[in-house]
Amino acid sequence: MDKFIINVPGDKSITHRCILLSAIAEGISIIKHYSAGLDCQSSLNAIKQLGVSYQIYATHLEIDGVGLDGLSLPETAIDCGNSGTTMRLLMGLLNGADIPATLVGDNYLTKRPMQRVKDPLTLMGSDIILSENNTAPVIVKSNQGLHAIDYTMPIASAQVKSAIILAAIYADGVTSITETAITRDHTEHLLKLYGHVCERKNNQITVQPAAKLNPINYTVPGDFSAAAFWIVAGLIVPDIQIEIKTVGINPTRTGLLEILALMGAKIDIIPIDNDGIEPVGDVVVSHCGLKGIKVPEHLVSLAIDEFPIIFVAAACAEGVTEIRGLAELRFKETDRISAMTDNLRSLGILVEELPDGVIITGGELQGGEVDSFGDHRIAMAMAIASLAAVGKVNIFNRDVVDVSYPGFFGELEKIKNVLIN
Repeated sequence: MDKFIINVPGDKSITHRCILLSAIAEGISIIKHYSAGLDCQSSLNAIKQLGVSYQIYATHLEIDGVGLDGLSLPETAIDCGNSGTTMRLLMGLLNGADIPATLVGDNYLTKRPMQRVKDPLTLMGSDIILSENNTAPVIVKSNQGLHAIDYTMPIASAQVKSAIILAAIYADGVTSITETAITRDHTEHLLKLYGHVCERKNNQITVQPAAKLNPINYTVPGDFSAAAFWIVAGLIVPDIQIEIKTVGINPTRTGLLEILALMGAKIDIIPIDNDGIEPVGDVVVSHCGLKGIKVPEHLVSLAIDEFPIIFVAAACAEGVTEIRGLAELRFKETDRISAMTDNLRSLGILVEELPDGVIITGGELQGGEVDSFGDHRIAMAMAIASLAAVGKVNIFNRDVVDVSYPGFFGELEKIKNVLIN
């Protein structure tokens, strides 16, 4: 059996939040093992336009925070690139700090819905103008100060929740957010690191206004969403074992592990002692025959970014996998339900597309041509599928992986070279 050790990039979601919170902390924050992908570079470019300086070193990122009230007015529109996280979190931060600005993005980001962020911020007293399609460009106008609100989330979205939290630390009272489905809680965890407690009881989060945020010295754990591709690779490719080092295993992110366990996977998690902000471990996985299942809907929000690779696991499983409750996937970088349906069909897999999900009948992946549709997770999912295919798989627009994982194809080639030889 061939064994591979893989180190994935720093967690993208955590890196975004570290960048924005460090910008409004007082003093120099040191962020190690941060995500260097293009998405997080969009957040760095944004804070630079807001008057915050940073330095990139070989081992870490330093951000010289200007304090809660120290952001400057940008001279031009802030380009968020492909990063929905940058745009949505900035909507909360800019409204809280009362910094008028215009947020723009690339062709893919400009199609993504922003009304879901505007609605709660408007209740707080913000003034935001969207396009006629409720998308970017986002124009943030000056406001008269934000009010605390009690808000029940109509959809499961960590980005919307985080935008409200960033605005709430500037508000005039205690803001309460109630989640109807659990979403990743990195913002809540990180605020404690910056010296500001964000309390959670059951499904309700309460946010006090902040007097100041302290700078941090923090090592970002490996990105679980990046590790997910190698986890599935280890399961569907015979005669290999993959160990992914120092991965974040926050339970609000690891629904994939529960889904794969229901499919029959045996995955070993070796916990690692760390600073306690985010749980971390090494993940070890070997080939295992998977079975089709009906995915429990309560796991959907805990695996929302991993469904492209879950679709691939289902395509390689014995029997039928049914997944519902995925309507949110139609509003990601692309419509991930339709895109993955098209791609898997191109490789000979029977897929029934549903309004909010799919029914996938497992089989043998064939060679063929597929497309990323401008979506980094689809490109990586289809690259992993190519490892199990009986013919060559050509992936169009694969360079989009640089958004989150610039070294992905380098790691993939190491495995391919061993399989070929």
